[in-house]
Amino acid sequence: MDLSNLKPAEGSVKSQGKRIGRGQGSGKGGTATRGHKGAKSRSGYSKKVGFEGGQMPLQRRVPKFGFTNVNRIEHQGVNLDTLQKLVDEKKINDVVDFESLMSLGLINKNDLVKIMGRGELKSKLKVSAHKFTASAKAAIEAAGGEVVTL
Repeated sequence: MDLSNLKPAEGSVKSQGKRIGRGQGSGKGGTATRGHKGAKSRSGYSKKVGFEGGQMPLQRRVPKFGFTNVNRIEHQGVNLDTLQKLVDEKKINDVVDFESLMSLGLINKNDLVKIMGRGELKSKLKVSAHKFTASAKAAIEAAGGEVVTL
């Protein structure tokens, strides 16, 4: 090791690269690697997001379908067969309310709950929810239960 082979540690020195636009002697003067004319050669140019060089952009080529109603109210559905399964597993007793459904992970705290009529209910339950289908309401009452609309 002597003064003739000293080098900085690996990765400690970042090369500054070519100095662009600093006169003809640098070899990168004149147009400063921007080419001649056109938007890209000008200062202040910035490409629009999704711009494809004048070709019709993908976002405009793809057809749009349908209609989205901004006033739609989404309900989280819970079926009768799910409730019966929970009764069979002894996870719920005689009352099904928002808190019990949330603690079981069937719904989130901001959901609106709708009880649907798939499956059959054998147990007598007091069910509280925001909405019920007609078949679910009939099945709950037929099993001797009670329907409470929140």
